[in-house]
Amino acid sequence: MAVAVHLSNVQQELLKIYSKNIPDNELLKLKRVMADFFKKELLHETSNYAKEQKLKKKEYERLLSED
Repeated sequence: MAVAVHLSNVQQELLKIYSKNIPDNELLKLKRVMADFFKKELLHETSNYAKEQKLKKKEYERLLSED
């Protein structure tokens, strides 16, 4: 039985770019670049939320440290 899989636009683009295997060290670099990108995006969104909610510095730091 086949299961339909929906790929995100990021996954689709990465499949186009990396249709062949790349060395493990390049794969690790790519993972780091993507992790850094998403970390920056999350911090940006969190900062905007804090400004909108007029959070104090202590409240903002607590928000960042939550699991």
